[in-house]
Amino acid sequence: MAEASKKAAVAWVSVGDGPAFALWCLPVDDALYVVSGPGEQAAPGLAHADEARVSLRGDHGGRIVTWAATVTRVDPGSEEWTTVAPQLAAKRLNAPGPATALAERWAAECTVNRLTPAGPPETPGDGSEAAAPRGSTAARPAKRPFRLHRVRGASR
Repeated sequence: MAEASKKAAVAWVSVGDGPAFALWCLPVDDALYVVSGPGEQAAPGLAHADEARVSLRGDHGGRIVTWAATVTRVDPGSEEWTTVAPQLAAKRLNAPGPATALAERWAAECTVNRLTPAGPPETPGDGSEAAAPRGSTAARPAKRPFRLHRVRGASR
């Protein structure tokens, strides 16, 4: 779990029974740091959550580990903020403006959360976390194929 977290650039994070969202993250020590809020990535419910579920992918693109996480908000101005916020701002792709201005905007408008493992990783069931297809009442009638020219029968 620690090895996968060290290499993580993107984590799938879900809060409660909600869907998992792909979030870019920064691994520091044994935790992942995530920024969410206006102008940043959407992470519904994460800003006020105490727990979340994190899935990480491997080099092949498939899930390699899933674990329960304790969610802790990083307060602007704290020692942890002054250490982590500049690192996050430097990693932010296509950032509008310099890293210092970005960190100041995060302090005013966004949330930085620390996700730390809360117990051992989950054992995978069937290996797939794909959701079952939703039911639908929609149906389309089968159409006859379009033919530009009349097709003559083989009996003639």
